[in-house]
Amino acid sequence: MNKTKSLMAFSTAIGFSVVSLPVLAYEAGDWLIRGRIIQVAPQDSSGNIYVNGGSGFNIIGQGVAVNSDVVPEIDITYMLHRNWGVELILGYSEHTVRGNEGNGALGDVANTRVLPPTVTLQYHFRPDADIRPYVGAGINYTYFFDESVPTSSALSAPGDSVKLDSSWGLALQAGVDVAIDKDWFFNLDVKYLDIDTQAHYSGILDGNTRARVNADIDPLVWGIGIGRRF
Repeated sequence: MNKTKSLMAFSTAIGFSVVSLPVLAYEAGDWLIRGRIIQVAPQDSSGNIYVNGGSGFNIIGQGVAVNSDVVPEIDITYMLHRNWGVELILGYSEHTVRGNEGNGALGDVANTRVLPPTVTLQYHFRPDADIRPYVGAGINYTYFFDESVPTSSALSAPGDSVKLDSSWGLALQAGVDVAIDKDWFFNLDVKYLDIDTQAHYSGILDGNTRARVNADIDPLVWGIGIGRRF
Protein backbone atom coordinates (compact mmCIF):
# COMPACT_ATOMS: atom_id res chain seq x y z
CA MET A 1 0.00 0.00 0.00
CA ASN A 2 2.83 2.34 0.93
CA LYS A 3 4.55 1.42 -2.33
CA THR A 4 1.41 2.27 -4.26
CA LYS A 5 1.08 5.65 -2.52
CA SER A 6 4.76 6.34 -3.10
CA LEU A 7 4.45 5.51 -6.81
CA MET A 8 1.36 7.72 -7.13
CA ALA A 9 3.12 10.58 -5.35
CA PHE A 10 6.20 10.16 -7.55
CA SER A 11 4.07 10.06 -10.72
CA THR A 12 2.17 13.16 -9.62
CA ALA A 13 5.42 15.01 -8.92
CA ILE A 14 6.77 14.03 -12.34
CA GLY A 15 3.53 15.17 -13.94
CA PHE A 16 3.65 18.58 -12.26
CA SER A 17 7.30 19.01 -13.19
CA VAL A 18 6.56 18.25 -16.84
CA VAL A 19 3.63 20.68 -16.89
CA SER A 20 5.75 23.39 -15.31
CA LEU A 21 8.54 23.03 -17.86
CA PRO A 22 8.43 25.65 -20.64
CA VAL A 23 7.68 24.14 -24.02
CA LEU A 24 9.83 26.64 -25.87
CA ALA A 25 12.91 28.70 -25.06
CA TYR A 26 14.38 31.43 -27.27
CA GLU A 27 18.08 31.23 -28.07
CA ALA A 28 20.53 33.38 -30.01
CA GLY A 29 20.21 32.68 -33.71
CA ASP A 30 16.51 31.81 -33.62
CA TRP A 31 14.18 33.23 -36.29
CA LEU A 32 10.62 34.05 -35.20
CA ILE A 33 8.07 34.49 -37.99
CA ARG A 34 4.66 35.90 -37.03
CA GLY A 35 1.50 36.41 -39.05
CA ARG A 36 -1.00 38.85 -37.59
CA ILE A 37 -4.29 40.53 -38.31
CA ILE A 38 -3.83 44.17 -37.34
CA GLN A 39 -6.01 47.23 -36.90
CA VAL A 40 -4.27 50.46 -37.89
CA ALA A 41 -6.05 53.07 -35.78
CA PRO A 42 -4.77 56.63 -36.45
CA GLN A 43 -4.62 58.90 -33.41
CA ASP A 44 -4.66 61.85 -35.79
CA SER A 45 -4.52 65.47 -34.75
CA SER A 46 -5.87 68.44 -36.66
CA GLY A 47 -3.59 69.70 -39.38
CA ASN A 48 -3.42 73.05 -41.12
CA ILE A 49 -5.19 73.39 -44.46
CA TYR A 50 -3.47 75.75 -46.91
CA VAL A 51 -4.98 77.06 -50.14
CA ASN A 52 -3.06 78.92 -52.85
CA GLY A 53 -4.62 82.36 -53.13
CA GLY A 54 -2.47 83.38 -56.11
CA SER A 55 0.02 85.46 -54.14
CA GLY A 56 0.79 82.72 -51.63
CA PHE A 57 -0.74 80.08 -49.40
CA ASN A 58 -3.36 81.05 -46.85
CA ILE A 59 -4.42 78.93 -43.90
CA ILE A 60 -8.14 78.37 -44.21
CA GLY A 61 -8.47 76.34 -41.02
CA GLN A 62 -7.60 73.15 -39.25
CA GLY A 63 -9.28 69.81 -39.14
CA VAL A 64 -8.49 66.61 -41.00
CA ALA A 65 -8.90 63.01 -39.85
CA VAL A 66 -7.71 59.63 -41.15
CA ASN A 67 -9.83 56.46 -41.08
CA SER A 68 -8.78 53.08 -39.64
CA ASP A 69 -8.04 49.89 -41.58
CA VAL A 70 -7.80 46.16 -40.77
CA VAL A 71 -5.15 44.23 -42.75
CA PRO A 72 -2.78 41.23 -42.51
CA GLU A 73 0.82 41.75 -41.41
CA ILE A 74 3.99 39.66 -41.37
CA ASP A 75 6.95 40.29 -39.10
CA ILE A 76 10.35 38.63 -38.83
CA THR A 77 12.44 38.62 -35.65
CA TYR A 78 16.07 37.53 -35.40
CA MET A 79 17.25 36.75 -31.87
CA LEU A 80 20.66 38.33 -31.25
CA HIS A 81 20.65 36.93 -27.70
CA ARG A 82 18.16 34.90 -25.67
CA ASN A 83 16.70 38.23 -24.43
CA TRP A 84 17.36 40.56 -27.38
CA GLY A 85 15.90 40.47 -30.87
CA VAL A 86 15.58 42.68 -33.95
CA GLU A 87 12.19 42.73 -35.69
CA LEU A 88 11.23 43.83 -39.21
CA ILE A 89 7.51 44.56 -39.64
CA LEU A 90 5.97 44.35 -43.13
CA GLY A 91 2.49 45.17 -44.39
CA TYR A 92 0.43 47.93 -45.95
CA SER A 93 -2.92 49.57 -45.32
CA GLU A 94 -5.35 51.90 -47.12
CA HIS A 95 -6.65 55.17 -45.69
CA THR A 96 -8.84 58.14 -46.51
CA VAL A 97 -8.06 61.67 -45.28
CA ARG A 98 -11.23 63.66 -44.72
CA GLY A 99 -12.36 67.01 -43.40
CA ASN A 100 -13.21 67.00 -39.71
CA GLU A 101 -13.82 69.27 -36.72
CA GLY A 102 -15.79 71.98 -38.46
CA ASN A 103 -14.37 71.21 -41.90
CA GLY A 104 -16.73 68.37 -42.72
CA ALA A 105 -17.89 70.29 -45.78
CA LEU A 106 -14.51 69.47 -47.38
CA GLY A 107 -15.55 65.82 -47.63
CA ASP A 108 -12.88 63.21 -48.37
CA VAL A 109 -9.73 65.03 -49.48
CA ALA A 110 -7.31 62.18 -50.27
CA ASN A 111 -7.14 58.40 -50.67
CA THR A 112 -3.83 56.60 -50.26
CA ARG A 113 -2.11 53.30 -49.63
CA VAL A 114 0.53 53.26 -46.90
CA LEU A 115 3.66 51.08 -46.73
CA PRO A 116 5.30 51.53 -43.30
CA PRO A 117 8.33 49.19 -42.94
CA THR A 118 9.41 49.33 -39.31
CA VAL A 119 12.47 47.99 -37.46
CA THR A 120 12.50 47.59 -33.67
CA LEU A 121 15.02 46.35 -31.13
CA GLN A 122 13.15 44.11 -28.69
CA TYR A 123 13.82 42.95 -25.14
CA HIS A 124 12.19 39.63 -24.18
CA PHE A 125 11.73 39.39 -20.41
CA ARG A 126 11.19 35.63 -19.93
CA PRO A 127 12.67 33.76 -22.92
CA ASP A 128 12.40 30.37 -21.13
CA ALA A 129 8.78 30.72 -19.97
CA ASP A 130 5.52 29.71 -21.61
CA ILE A 131 4.34 33.35 -21.46
CA ARG A 132 7.03 35.70 -22.83
CA PRO A 133 6.33 39.46 -22.75
CA TYR A 134 8.52 41.87 -24.70
CA VAL A 135 8.96 45.57 -25.41
CA GLY A 136 10.63 47.26 -28.36
CA ALA A 137 11.67 50.60 -29.80
CA GLY A 138 12.92 51.56 -33.22
CA ILE A 139 12.34 53.53 -36.37
CA ASN A 140 9.54 53.69 -38.90
CA TYR A 141 9.66 54.78 -42.54
CA THR A 142 6.29 55.43 -44.18
CA TYR A 143 5.85 55.56 -47.94
CA PHE A 144 2.54 56.70 -49.43
CA PHE A 145 1.53 55.40 -52.88
CA ASP A 146 -1.47 55.13 -55.21
CA GLU A 147 -2.71 58.50 -53.96
CA SER A 148 -5.87 59.88 -55.52
CA VAL A 149 -8.23 62.84 -55.11
CA PRO A 150 -11.82 61.82 -54.32
CA THR A 151 -14.36 63.26 -56.74
CA SER A 152 -16.22 64.78 -53.78
CA SER A 153 -13.20 66.76 -52.54
CA ALA A 154 -13.81 70.49 -52.13
CA LEU A 155 -10.06 71.21 -51.89
CA SER A 156 -9.21 70.70 -55.54
CA ALA A 157 -10.56 70.94 -59.06
CA PRO A 158 -11.60 67.85 -61.03
CA GLY A 159 -8.56 66.04 -62.41
CA ASP A 160 -6.09 67.42 -59.85
CA SER A 161 -3.49 65.05 -58.45
CA VAL A 162 -2.29 64.62 -54.88
CA LYS A 163 1.05 63.46 -53.47
CA LEU A 164 1.78 62.70 -49.80
CA ASP A 165 5.26 63.22 -48.38
CA SER A 166 7.11 60.21 -46.97
CA SER A 167 7.75 60.15 -43.23
CA TRP A 168 10.43 59.01 -40.77
CA GLY A 169 9.50 58.58 -37.12
CA LEU A 170 9.78 56.72 -33.84
CA ALA A 171 8.23 53.28 -33.29
CA LEU A 172 7.33 51.83 -29.87
CA GLN A 173 6.12 48.29 -29.27
CA ALA A 174 4.85 45.94 -26.54
CA GLY A 175 3.56 42.41 -26.84
CA VAL A 176 3.52 38.85 -25.57
CA ASP A 177 4.17 35.40 -27.06
CA VAL A 178 2.29 32.46 -25.50
CA ALA A 179 3.75 29.03 -26.23
CA ILE A 180 1.56 26.42 -27.95
CA ASP A 181 4.31 23.79 -28.32
CA LYS A 182 8.08 23.79 -28.73
CA ASP A 183 7.94 25.84 -31.96
CA TRP A 184 4.50 27.46 -32.32
CA PHE A 185 3.14 30.34 -30.26
CA PHE A 186 0.20 32.73 -30.02
CA ASN A 187 0.97 36.47 -30.22
CA LEU A 188 -0.60 39.73 -29.07
CA ASP A 189 1.10 43.00 -30.03
CA VAL A 190 0.56 46.76 -30.00
CA LYS A 191 2.71 49.42 -31.66
CA TYR A 192 2.76 53.21 -31.79
CA LEU A 193 4.12 54.76 -35.01
CA ASP A 194 5.03 58.44 -35.37
CA ILE A 195 3.79 59.33 -38.88
CA ASP A 196 3.49 62.93 -40.09
CA THR A 197 2.85 63.91 -43.69
CA GLN A 198 1.70 66.73 -45.94
CA ALA A 199 -0.58 66.28 -48.95
CA HIS A 200 0.17 68.44 -52.02
CA TYR A 201 -2.55 69.06 -54.62
CA SER A 202 -1.40 69.93 -58.14
CA GLY A 203 -3.50 71.18 -61.04
CA ILE A 204 -3.75 68.80 -63.98
CA LEU A 205 -3.28 71.58 -66.54
CA ASP A 206 -0.75 73.98 -65.03
CA GLY A 207 0.99 71.69 -62.50
CA ASN A 208 0.77 74.41 -59.86
CA THR A 209 0.16 73.46 -56.25
CA ARG A 210 -3.41 74.47 -55.39
CA ALA A 211 -3.52 73.35 -51.76
CA ARG A 212 -1.62 71.62 -48.96
CA VAL A 213 -2.89 69.66 -45.99
CA ASN A 214 -0.88 68.62 -42.94
CA ALA A 215 -1.80 65.31 -41.33
CA ASP A 216 -0.34 63.84 -38.13
CA ILE A 217 -1.48 60.21 -38.37
CA ASP A 218 0.40 58.62 -35.42
CA PRO A 219 -1.48 55.28 -35.39
CA LEU A 220 -1.81 52.65 -32.71
CA VAL A 221 -1.45 49.27 -34.42
CA TRP A 222 -3.22 46.45 -32.58
CA GLY A 223 -2.31 42.92 -33.66
CA ILE A 224 -3.29 39.32 -32.92
CA GLY A 225 -1.79 36.30 -34.60
CA ILE A 226 0.32 33.18 -34.53
CA GLY A 227 4.05 32.61 -34.90
CA ARG A 228 6.67 29.93 -35.35
CA ARG A 229 10.30 29.60 -34.31
CA PHE A 230 12.86 28.40 -36.86
